[in-house]
Amino acid sequence: MAKQLKITLVKSVIGCPETQKATVKSLGLKKLNQTVIKEDSPEIRGQVNKVKHLVSIEEID
Repeated sequence: MAKQLKITLVKSVIGCPETQKATVKSLGLKKLNQTVIKEDSPEIRGQVNKVKHLVSIEEID
């Protein structure tokens, strides 16, 4: 399992349900193509899985 995850917002949240918008915001993503690095945990994996059609994810060791 990777130690960190590089998460990038690749699609807009316009037109998405409010729950998905809140999930993207809680990941720390505000703008399109913005990237954040988060520690790998089951909670973060669950959030990414919920909005997997909006973000790209890359594992960093």
